Amino acid sequence: MILPDYYEFCCRVKIVAGHDALEKIPALLAEMGSKKPLIITDKGVAAAGLVDIVVNALKDGVTIGGIADNVPPDSDLKVVNQLAGLYRDNACDAIIAVGGGSVMDTAKGVNIVVSENATDLMAFSGAGALNRRLKTLVAIPTTAGTGSEVTLVAVIKDHEKHLKMAFTSYFLLPSVSILDSRMTMTMPPFITAMTGMDALSHAVEGYYCLQKNPLSDAHSLAAVNMIHHYLPTVTKNPADKDGRLAMAVSACLAGISFSNSMVGIVHNLGHATGSVCGVPHGICMAILLPYGLEYNMHKRGDTIGELLLPMAGEDVYLKTSKADRADKVVSLIRQMNQDLNEITGGRHARFFSEIKDRDGKPMVSREILPEIAKAALLDGATIYNPEDSDYEDNLLVLEAAWEGKPLDRNKIKKG
Repeated sequence: MILPDYYEFCCRVKIVAGHDALEKIPALLAEMGSKKPLIITDKGVAAAGLVDIVVNALKDGVTIGGIADNVPPDSDLKVVNQLAGLYRDNACDAIIAVGGGSVMDTAKGVNIVVSENATDLMAFSGAGALNRRLKTLVAIPTTAGTGSEVTLVAVIKDHEKHLKMAFTSYFLLPSVSILDSRMTMTMPPFITAMTGMDALSHAVEGYYCLQKNPLSDAHSLAAVNMIHHYLPTVTKNPADKDGRLAMAVSACLAGISFSNSMVGIVHNLGHATGSVCGVPHGICMAILLPYGLEYNMHKRGDTIGELLLPMAGEDVYLKTSKADRADKVVSLIRQMNQDLNEITGGRHARFFSEIKDRDGKPMVSREILPEIAKAALLDGATIYNPEDSDYEDNLLVLEAAWEGKPLDRNKIKKG
């Protein structure tokens, strides 16, 4: 192993995990001097009864300052500013975020506004705008995928201007992350599958991108091992409590990894596809992950090959030649997508041409691929990818992912 000359690693989020972890929240809030939290969630999470479970866990010693369930699927600037007003009007002193990535991002945005005693979140966009600790934020993820409960980033959309703004700061890290198996038990198989593949993309890209380091590597390897083992099992058997907790922990591990090592072309093209076509992020990650590995294999083949050990075990790893290990990793990930496709009755797409909307219409046409390739040029994730990419390379990867064919590596313009 060649160690980098310099690197930084930070994860100062307290993580509490278990089948009954929610019941620890009152004592945790008391430790931080908080007594009146605002619960932020969305209507889907509330309708699934998950907020009720949280409220019941808070019944001793905590006064709930309010429950806001109006977070949209794509976080919204107006909602952030509105919820900040609700926090102040009810004299709250903490935030509890119950949900997926959009809820987490919204809660982080609200925390900026109330902590800075501001009226508009936009004054703090970008990196370096925050310079002091924020209010208490307890993050309770209801999906095992985004890792937002341990990341220092929030992405808020201004729907009027059709812009997504990124906020980055160590002060955005939640105070506490609660991983409780009850919070993901209601996820249907196809959502379990795509959010789990999102977590796998974080762990895998985090392991080979340019800012990787020994500490992020350790989290990546542990996450890859757990996801490869538990994701198909939990997708097939949603009531598996131990499997649900394992997936929650693995998504958290992957979040810690990529929050320090960053991600690359998989997220670069995935962000663009989601923006242009409205495709769920997890599906984009599942489809693009093997192509990102193929695209970077000429520069990171040995590193990618190391992932075979946590995925397939020592016996397969030792019996596979060093030259073939990276290709074996790609084939195992493609097999995971195939297995998840079969378990979900075809709802887990394996390539872009398979993705359909609720009316059964294709969401990604071949004709739209050039627009996606151009949009990807504006996404910052490409900075940390081992190989540089341009419009032609982006289109090459997108076309292969649309057809479901392996990437023609001979056409990559190697830098």
